[in-house]
Amino acid sequence: MSQDFVINLFREAFYTTLLLAAPVLLLSMLVGFVISIFQAATSIQEFTLTFVPKLVVVAAVIVLTLPWMMDVMVTFTVNLFHQIPVIGR
Repeated sequence: MSQDFVINLFREAFYTTLLLAAPVLLLSMLVGFVISIFQAATSIQEFTLTFVPKLVVVAAVIVLTLPWMMDVMVTFTVNLFHQIPVIGR
């Protein structure tokens, strides 16, 4: 197992993790931004006003993108299992 192989493996793992987390994080950030603008405009400083919509959006995004996320994770895992013989050399 060479240093290039390990670096490539960690690069693929990091990219896959970033790819899977991006939709949830981006939509959560967008909802938080919209709610913070609303709070600044109306001077309402309620914690649940930011928490509940973010929770609902994150749950909805996870439910909607779960098939795609599973496909990405299965592809990464299958590729990793196919590289096992290379690791053994």
